[in-house]
Amino acid sequence: METKPIWIEEIRVKASETDFQQKWKPAYVLQAMLEAAGNHAGYHGFGFFGMLDRDIAWVLSRLKIRFFDFPTIDDPVIIQTWLKGIQQKIFFMRDFQLRRPDGRPLATASYAWLTINLKTRRLLLPESLDMSFPYIYDLVGLDEPLEKINPPDGLPERATVEAGYSTIDLLGHVTSTRYVEWISDCFSLADFRSRKLEWLQVNYVNEIKPGERISIAAGPDAASPATWLVRGNNLNTGLRSFEAALGWSKS
Repeated sequence: METKPIWIEEIRVKASETDFQQKWKPAYVLQAMLEAAGNHAGYHGFGFFGMLDRDIAWVLSRLKIRFFDFPTIDDPVIIQTWLKGIQQKIFFMRDFQLRRPDGRPLATASYAWLTINLKTRRLLLPESLDMSFPYIYDLVGLDEPLEKINPPDGLPERATVEAGYSTIDLLGHVTSTRYVEWISDCFSLADFRSRKLEWLQVNYVNEIKPGERISIAAGPDAASPATWLVRGNNLNTGLRSFEAALGWSKS
């Protein structure tokens, strides 16, 4: 089988994936990237089912997306993705570039993945996997660090949500795209009409299981009002579930 270090696929934006302005919703931008990453991994034998045979699962730990433009209904989107190596000894780093067929950029992103043992739910170090991955060390999509965010205490609560049936994924916890929907819902239609989302970072801290309730708080960063910080606290466990930061510009 031919090795494909760089995976390229073309999709079209579905009407069901767009918002009240016919623009691609951020959660579906994330979903498209995840599906492309899954297709790439599956092609090389380390996709969901290939890893499941080894009692291993991929877990998305952090992501950062920088948006240049949001396509609309039926627009074609070309997704390019690749693995760029290991960082901090535990993160498998994968980058993405999204563009229009004429080359105009739509988004660029960097994702950090972990691997866990499904039986013990413990972290597995990359060196312990005894697998070969097609890294491209010198190609960078988003050259920005995925650091801890640490939103301050005292942010106003925006919503309380519960992990119901529609939020749960193959691993039995809340799917990563749902977090982005929750974050998006912290803002009004007027916010999305008058401003443009420039970038988004999400750090998944502790998994959310079925039936658990999450308090979501959000507010502007005191040091940079165009940046908003978001925090999700698990009301059942008392643990922080996720942290996020995002940047706005005038539409």
